[in-house]
Amino acid sequence: MKKHILIALVLVSGGVLLTYFLLKEDELLVKISSDSNAAVFTFKGNLAVVGEDLIPLEIEINKDIKKMDFYYNDSLIRSWDTPKGNVTYSFIPGMFGVGTRTLNLLSTLTDGTSFVDNRTVRVLSDVIPQRMTIKIVNTYPHNPNSFTQGLEFYNGALYEGTGDPGNQGLTTVAQVDLITGETKQKIGLDVGFFGEGITLLNNTLYQLTWKNQKCYTYDVIKNLQLKGEFNYVGEGWGLCNDGTYLIMSDGSERITFRNPETFEISHTLEVYNNKGPINYLNELEYINGKIYANVWTTNAVIVIDPLNGKVLQEIDATNLVNEGRGSGEVLNGIAYNRKTGKTYMTGKNWNKLFEVQFIEPGL
Repeated sequence: MKKHILIALVLVSGGVLLTYFLLKEDELLVKISSDSNAAVFTFKGNLAVVGEDLIPLEIEINKDIKKMDFYYNDSLIRSWDTPKGNVTYSFIPGMFGVGTRTLNLLSTLTDGTSFVDNRTVRVLSDVIPQRMTIKIVNTYPHNPNSFTQGLEFYNGALYEGTGDPGNQGLTTVAQVDLITGETKQKIGLDVGFFGEGITLLNNTLYQLTWKNQKCYTYDVIKNLQLKGEFNYVGEGWGLCNDGTYLIMSDGSERITFRNPETFEISHTLEVYNNKGPINYLNELEYINGKIYANVWTTNAVIVIDPLNGKVLQEIDATNLVNEGRGSGEVLNGIAYNRKTGKTYMTGKNWNKLFEVQFIEPGL
C-alpha cells in the first residue's frame, strides 16, 4: 500500500469554514479550493464504529471529476476515474486497530483544481473487558517515603523509581529488598527532576521524567551508575518493555513503542475499550504478552492487547487500596517477577507492598 503525506489546515473566517489541503505525492503540492466541494461524504458529522465492522460510505458527486481518491489516515485506500452520480464504497475502519482516524476524500477536476472532504472516525473496541478483582496473597513492608512511580523485577531483584512532589530532590532509582523493604542501591536526580516510570532491559535501567522530557539510563552491573540520557517530546508517565521495545505512556490514551538503543519511536497505538478511549494511563508492566496499566486517580488496572490497543480486562483494586493506602497517595506500581511468576503491587507513599493474584469476582 503506497504511503502519502497529508497535511490539513482548517481556518474559520466570518463563520465560513475554509479548508486548505496539501497532498505531497512525488514532490507535487496541490492547493485545495475552498469553493463548494466537488464530492462529499453524505453522512453528517463524524463516525463512531465498533471493531471490524464493515461500513458503507456514501459519496455524493457534485461536479465533473477527473479523479477521486479516498485516504484513510495517510494511506491511499481506493481511487476512481471520472466517477459519476453517487458512489458507495464499503471498508473496515478497524483495519488499523482502535483509535481516532481521519477520512479524506480528494477530488481533482480536469483543470487541476482539487477539493477535499475531511472527516473523523472513532473506532471502538469490539471486546467487552472481563471484570476482575485482586486477591492479596502476601504482605511486605514498603518505605512510606517512596513516592512510587515505577516498580519492576529484573533477574529476580526488585527495583523502584520515585517522584518528587515536594521538589526536594527525592527522585531516585533503587534496588529494594522485597522481604525487608530496605534499599540496597540508590541513585538520585537533582531538584527539579520529577521521576516517573522505570523499566530494565539488557542490564540497563531506564527512568522517565514527568515534564523534563528526558529519559535517564543507569548501568545495572555498575551499581546503577548513570550511563546517559535520551530526549523526547511531551510528558513521561509509565514505562515497561516486551524484550524488544520500550513501551511508554504519556498520561493520555496513547502507548508509544520505542527503540531501546536510540529511544526513537517505532510505532504507537491508542487504548480503547468498547465505550471509548482510556486516558491517564500511568505505571505500566508487561506480563505474559499483555500490558498492565494503572489508571491514574482510580483504583483500576487495565489489561491491554499490545497488538491493537484493545482493553481485555478491567481489574478493580479497591480492596487493595483499602488495605494498603493508609495516609499514602494513589495506587501505583505493578511488578512481575518472571523467575517466580508472582505479581506485586503498591502505591505512592504506602507502607505496604503486596503479592497479588488477579481473579474473577466471587472466587
